[in-house]
Amino acid sequence: MLNSIFLIGTTFLAASIEVIEVLTILLGVGLTRGWRATLVGLGVGLVVLAALIVILGAALTAIPIAYLRILVGALLLIFGLQWLRKAVMQVALNGFRGEEEEAGAGGGRPSGDGFDWTAFVIALKGTVLEGLEVAFIVVTFGAQTDQVWVAAIGAGAAIVIVGGVGAALHRYIARVPNGALKLAVGVLLTTFGTFWAGEGVGVSWPGEDFAILGLLVVVAASAAAAIWAVARVTPGQPDFIPGEA
Repeated sequence: MLNSIFLIGTTFLAASIEVIEVLTILLGVGLTRGWRATLVGLGVGLVVLAALIVILGAALTAIPIAYLRILVGALLLIFGLQWLRKAVMQVALNGFRGEEEEAGAGGGRPSGDGFDWTAFVIALKGTVLEGLEVAFIVVTFGAQTDQVWVAAIGAGAAIVIVGGVGAALHRYIARVPNGALKLAVGVLLTTFGTFWAGEGVGVSWPGEDFAILGLLVVVAASAAAAIWAVARVTPGQPDFIPGEA
C-alpha cells in the first residue's frame, strides 16, 4: 500500500511539470489568438495521443523522443521568436495595453471567421509532445514496480487538478493588458522551444526541467532590453516607461 501511495505521488509530481508546460502554452495561445483553433488543436492532439498509446502501449518508450523534441522545439522556437519580435515592437511603441494587429500576424488574432492554423499547430504540437512525456512517465515508473495502472492514477490526477486550476484562472489571466500578454506568450514559447530543441540535440540542462526557469529569466531579460532599446530610438511614446520593462 505504501509503495502504491509513493508511486502515485511521484508520478503526480512528475506529470504535473509536463501538464503545467502544455497548459501554459494553451492559455497563452488561446487568450491572445482565440480559443476556437486552440481547443481544436488540443482535441486533435488528445486523439492522436490516445491512438498512439492504444496502438503502442508499453512500446511507447521505444519511440525516439529526441527527434520529436528537436522538431517541436524548433517549430515553437520559430513561432516564439516571431511572436516575441512583434510583441517587443508593440509594447515599445504602444505600451502594455497593446493594439490589435492585422489578420495573419504572428502575434495577433485572425480577423473574420478564418481558422487560425498557427494557434491550431502550436496547441497540437504542445499537447502531443507533453502528452507523450506523461505517457513515458507512467510506463517507466509503473513498469519498474509492475503497477502501470497505479502510476496512471497519479498522472490522471495531475491532469485533472492542474487543468482544473488553469481553467479556473483563465478569466483572470484574460484581464492582463493585451500587449503584456502577447509579450509573455512570446517569452514562454521561445523558452520552451529552446529547452525542447536543446534536449533533442543532447543538451544536458543543469537542474533538468528546472532549467526552464533560468531560460525564462534570460529570454525575459533579453526582451526587456530589446523593448528599452526600441523605445530609445522612438521617442515620444508616453505609454512606455523603460523602467517598467
